[in-house]
Amino acid sequence: MNSMNLLQVFLILKAHYKAALITFIVVTAVGIAITLMAPKQYLATTDIVFDVKTPDPVIGQLLPVLPGYIATQIEIVNSERVAQRVVKTTRLDESPTVQADWKRETGGKGKPEAWIGKLLLNKLAVTASRETSIIHISYTSADPTFAVVIANAFAQSYLDANIELRVDPARQYARWFETQGKTLRDNLEKAQSKLSEFQQQNGIVAKDEQYDAETTKLSELTSQLTVAMGATADAQSKQRSGSDALPEVTRNSVVMGLRSDIARQEGKLQETAGNLGKNHPQYQRMESELAALKRQLDSETRRVTDGYASTRSVSKDNESELKASIAAQEKKLLDFKFRRNQLSVLQRDVDAAQVAYDTVAARFNQSTLESQMTQANASVLSYASQPTVPTFPNVPKGLLMSLGAGLLLAAAIAFVIELLDRRVRSTADLTQALEVPVLSVIRRLHRRRSNKLLFWRRSPAIAAP
Repeated sequence: MNSMNLLQVFLILKAHYKAALITFIVVTAVGIAITLMAPKQYLATTDIVFDVKTPDPVIGQLLPVLPGYIATQIEIVNSERVAQRVVKTTRLDESPTVQADWKRETGGKGKPEAWIGKLLLNKLAVTASRETSIIHISYTSADPTFAVVIANAFAQSYLDANIELRVDPARQYARWFETQGKTLRDNLEKAQSKLSEFQQQNGIVAKDEQYDAETTKLSELTSQLTVAMGATADAQSKQRSGSDALPEVTRNSVVMGLRSDIARQEGKLQETAGNLGKNHPQYQRMESELAALKRQLDSETRRVTDGYASTRSVSKDNESELKASIAAQEKKLLDFKFRRNQLSVLQRDVDAAQVAYDTVAARFNQSTLESQMTQANASVLSYASQPTVPTFPNVPKGLLMSLGAGLLLAAAIAFVIELLDRRVRSTADLTQALEVPVLSVIRRLHRRRSNKLLFWRRSPAIAAP
């Protein structure tokens, strides 16, 4: 079936070869003429590479590379901001011819650099190499020199715009941080002034050391009060037990001597009473001496007891004074603690103001450094060079396309003519048209050189499919 179809195609092309040949020649000639007469276009390309591994010179850290970073940079290159910068750099807006074209096209409305920039973007192509950090900036023009100039100008304008896009926000941040820094510095100075004034009014030099000294003093007073209270309690206990039991009385040398004398005198008195009797003058004299010794002992005992009572009174007074001193010291500590808490609040205000000011000052310094940067994280890998061979038209490619188009149109013309005037050109056409089998085919013999008569030869029948 395929051979029959190919045979039909061959027969149709053979029947209309003149029309097909003419169509092929005309189409091919027109294609070749267009290829050879088309204005030449030259392509210049500048390559830019991005540095994504070097730490940021200001903060010293690697900047994260987002998945769409390269695509974003391509959009920046294709932006009107970069295109208008190219116009300013190359001074295309100052050309009288360009000025005339702009006025004719826009009627003098808008800015010429915006109109020129859009024209430049129409012939600009920005592509990225796959799995690399390189983008290609290509510009097409009929003038190879102009194509090189514009391609390189787009690359340099992009680098300048890249720096501006980073520097402009940094400058705005720097101005904002500067304003905030002045306010925070004033707040810090006010907080420090309040702290100093409070310290001067309350005589606080070192809050922790002074508080420790006052606490130590309270502890000492408490210890002294404990000792005094112990002495007073001891004295009271001894006083309740009687004056004769007082250690101060029993250990007194005068009292001890008087008691010894009284004991001896009592012994002599008993001996005299036994020998002489109680009415004897000597007994009475000795009795008088014994009474005098007892009176002297009572007097000495009272003297010692009165001194001990005086000592107890002094201890009691000392205890009262210590209690008063402790109460005053506790009040002083409470007052000092209250003032120390106020001092801590003021100190925290100073510390908070200092931290806020230091943070803003650090950000201000960082933003100031970023606003002064003149280097982008991209650089030109290779500048565009003047092309010697035009990218359009491509003569070999144009010739091949012209030949292909000529063949296709020639075949199409042949089939269109055949459809308009269908003929029977083979047994397959006859079978399809009559829907009956072909029994035999009568072929015409060619005339021989011997000028013999034509004869017909019967062909065997062909079985119907």
